Amino acid sequence: MENPERPDLSIGRNLKIALFHLGSGVADVLATGVWNRIMVADLGFSAALVGLLTGLRYFLAPIGVIAGRYSDTHTVGGFKRLFWIWLGRAMMALSTVMLGYATAELVRRAGIESAASTPAALWAALILSFLLFSLGSAISGSTFLALIYDRAAEQQRGRAVGLVWTFLLLGFMVGGILFGIMLPHDDSAGAIAFSAGSVLTLFLVTAAALTVIWFLSLLGEETRISDPSAAKTEATSSLRHDLALVWRNRALRFFLLYLVLSMAFAFLQDTVLEPFAGQVFGMEAQVTNRFAAYWAGMAIVGSFASLFLLRRRPAFNHSNLSQIGVVLLVLAYLVFALSSLYEVRLLVRPGLVLLGLGLGVWNIGTLGLMMDMSPAGRAGAFLGFWTLCVTFARGGGVAGGGIIRDLMLALSGQHSIAYGAVFCCGLIGMLIAWLALRHVNPSVQQNDGELAAALSGALD
Repeated sequence: MENPERPDLSIGRNLKIALFHLGSGVADVLATGVWNRIMVADLGFSAALVGLLTGLRYFLAPIGVIAGRYSDTHTVGGFKRLFWIWLGRAMMALSTVMLGYATAELVRRAGIESAASTPAALWAALILSFLLFSLGSAISGSTFLALIYDRAAEQQRGRAVGLVWTFLLLGFMVGGILFGIMLPHDDSAGAIAFSAGSVLTLFLVTAAALTVIWFLSLLGEETRISDPSAAKTEATSSLRHDLALVWRNRALRFFLLYLVLSMAFAFLQDTVLEPFAGQVFGMEAQVTNRFAAYWAGMAIVGSFASLFLLRRRPAFNHSNLSQIGVVLLVLAYLVFALSSLYEVRLLVRPGLVLLGLGLGVWNIGTLGLMMDMSPAGRAGAFLGFWTLCVTFARGGGVAGGGIIRDLMLALSGQHSIAYGAVFCCGLIGMLIAWLALRHVNPSVQQNDGELAAALSGALD
């Protein structure tokens, strides 16, 4: 049997670990898709308030850095990473149960009381649920990446994170299909088409299934240290020193710039894509609802193609894969911009195909670069830092797309110009990200040398 301590991750074990993020995708669909729809469309709650609750994880992301740093230098119960991962996912499972009971009660009260008269206890339960969900996601996300870093040999990390990302996409698709079956929705019914009992069942069954997936997927992937005191080390520098190190090192500085820009502008389209199709071309909701399936399916194709190239073609590495992904996203924004500005409906589907392929290739390359740009012995801290930057940048991009659309609509009065402006901004932003990426040294060995020198200087 393979030794989990040895940095050699077989494909079989990689697939087992990747199941962890299958559960993550399902949880994300439940928390920010199904629950969001029930609260806004069926129960009539404020979309802004619901968005604030579901967006708590963006604001609590810095906690992931703390957990990552602590896991680098300490063990809990003999484990460096596993304790934090399972603790975080236990919090998320518990929050799902709490959210189910609170939401079922709101459904039961629908038609009896208005949203404004919702008891304070129910609001407290909803807020506590999302606090637990966000905290759990923060402390388990960066430590899960650190576990993959520990488990995989250097040349296997691209494949490792690639399979994990692919399973996350599968989780989105599986969750959407299963929840649609478990909680059918009929917009023509004119009222809530499901019962409080069916809502509660959905949340409880999902919480139980996710708990099993999260536990079994990582069982045996980290060996317990028999003498935790011997493994305990002190942090060699503070978070402030880590941030200074990133900024002093040229490769890290340009990588940080690339990471923030590409993440922000890649998701600039996130909140406007379906409204764009509806308001510019009059596409029905049942058509635009399939957009996610189109781009997610193509993202999986792009992910598998990237993994094949990394494994079979030595000329391909994380850096040039990232460049290819960015170029595909630039082309996607160009197609969407032309479609909107010239009102060419036939360009929408090609844009979705390019968007999906670009996201798939870009994610494989960028996740691999996050591993490459994290020094040995500091993986938890640096991966936590990269994850923090990614989270804030994505949140800014998601919000920025809506802001640009509203501003340009107010100035022009035309939907085609407003949405075209968003896509043009995305195109320009991704081009700048591509220029920053060209300054990131793709040689892992050279990066390690630069990092070692910088770390030595920081310790003087």
